[in-house]
Amino acid sequence: MPPETMTFTAYQAAFAARIRNPKQAARPPGASARRMRVYEELLFNNLEGFLLSCYPVTRKLLGARLWRQSVRRFFSEHRSHSPLFRDIPKAFLDWMRARGAAEFPAPPFLPEFMHYEWLELAVSIAPEEVDPAAIDANGDLLRGRPAPRPSARLACYRYPVHRIGPRFQPRAADGASYCYLLFRDERDENRDEVRFILLNPLAARLLTMLRDQQPTGREALAHLAGQNNPTQHETFLQFGGELLRDLRARGALLGTWRDQ
Repeated sequence: MPPETMTFTAYQAAFAARIRNPKQAARPPGASARRMRVYEELLFNNLEGFLLSCYPVTRKLLGARLWRQSVRRFFSEHRSHSPLFRDIPKAFLDWMRARGAAEFPAPPFLPEFMHYEWLELAVSIAPEEVDPAAIDANGDLLRGRPAPRPSARLACYRYPVHRIGPRFQPRAADGASYCYLLFRDERDENRDEVRFILLNPLAARLLTMLRDQQPTGREALAHLAGQNNPTQHETFLQFGGELLRDLRARGALLGTWRDQ
């Protein structure tokens, strides 16, 4: 069929199908093989480069062949619902969780590790919108309501993902819970750098309460003490207060919210 007899929509669909899967989809009528190869390579390489910027260690863990095979399948099968390039890594993560784990031989920690790599990107582009007038940077973290950074994210995994790499690949979970707080410290000259703090599960629960419920530091710690060790309430408050002050010193807490 000559290209002039095809509707624009039909030609566009054929063109896109060929780019997605050059080995199975025919070239649209009138398109030369040389020109199609330019588009095929350009779009795939752009996608792969974008994913590599988010998952550099994942690529090393999978190896060049399996990584490229995974990206090629994703490129061929996935249908994006977002026009934003920054959403592509999350779409790849979701696809790998749903399809890749069943179709590609991969280590058991890979889904959690990929989420950890993606989370670093998510934190790096998360908005840090907070009214400075609403924050008391030197407020009392026990009497006041501690204010976490808006860009901060919490995640808990079964594997120590901060240690995983080509030289450390655990074969199974060890039964522990590894919790991480990732955030950008806007006080730093390099504001794009994402920092992480390894927390115990109790500290992670504390930060979740502060983020979701905005209690005072003392209220949050008292609640956790009552659930875990009510006989050592004051000791719990003391260590909890030290944790909150340390988090503020490291930039994970902005201070306390001012009462309106």
